Amino acid sequence: MIVSLKTILGMAEATNTAVGAFNITTLEGLRAVIAAAEELNQPVIIQFANAAHKGFISLEMIGAIMMDFADKAKVPVCVHLDHGADLDEVKRALDLGFSGIMYDGSALPYAENVANTRAAVELAAQYGASVEAEIGSLGREEFASAGGTGEEEELEGCYTDPEQAAQFVRDTGVDALACSFGTVHGIYLKAPKLDIDRVARIRQATGIPVVMHGGSGISDEDFVKCIQNGVRKINFYTYAAKYAGDYVKEKLNAESGNVYFHDIATWGMESMKKTYIDTIRVFSNLK
Repeated sequence: MIVSLKTILGMAEATNTAVGAFNITTLEGLRAVIAAAEELNQPVIIQFANAAHKGFISLEMIGAIMMDFADKAKVPVCVHLDHGADLDEVKRALDLGFSGIMYDGSALPYAENVANTRAAVELAAQYGASVEAEIGSLGREEFASAGGTGEEEELEGCYTDPEQAAQFVRDTGVDALACSFGTVHGIYLKAPKLDIDRVARIRQATGIPVVMHGGSGISDEDFVKCIQNGVRKINFYTYAAKYAGDYVKEKLNAESGNVYFHDIATWGMESMKKTYIDTIRVFSNLK
């Protein structure tokens, strides 16, 4: 059952939980996500990051498959564009039927980010879709927690300012806001240091759901703290893919006979489903 981003985040708000948003790069990964969500009877967001993953598969090819699986799912599913680079990319996703889009203008000057995000909101409204946007820096290079050497004051400059976030929401009318409070994309090279209080202040100032990017590598305890303070969407993919790769290596090393590609695909899917079940349990506060 396909629902909008706003609707699915409203479900999370009603239960003081977060919805897992899992990037899709393969059919096996998609099957793993939907199977995990259905087994736990929890809503889920499936998303495609065209900028990061178009080298594996095109938006149009995987998007059509995502829409089909979401439509037939037994749980609410939002089909979402992650880190949309421009309005053309946003429109391509909306034309496919995506029920949520993220326009990412965080690297642009504030005024330009606002103007483009507002245009994305107006465009998405024509399709009945919801919009996530970003303000602050979420790339690997900005944070010492990811292996850099920045001083605390340099980190502070990369974090999302609650007052500016509130103004951004008023200026754009977005439904959810991706914020910078110490997480990064990819593999953490050092233990992340999250500013949980900033999450609470951003949520209070904006009045809309906060989105955590870079969920892989965060402890369960920090996930819970972030959720308690207003995070309602958590992006998680890198470690699921890594764990699946590690599991495939183990299986290959244990095999003495022929190994076929469909074996590898099945092993990867089994591992990803397990990871997603464990992750959704934490996000949904399931015992």
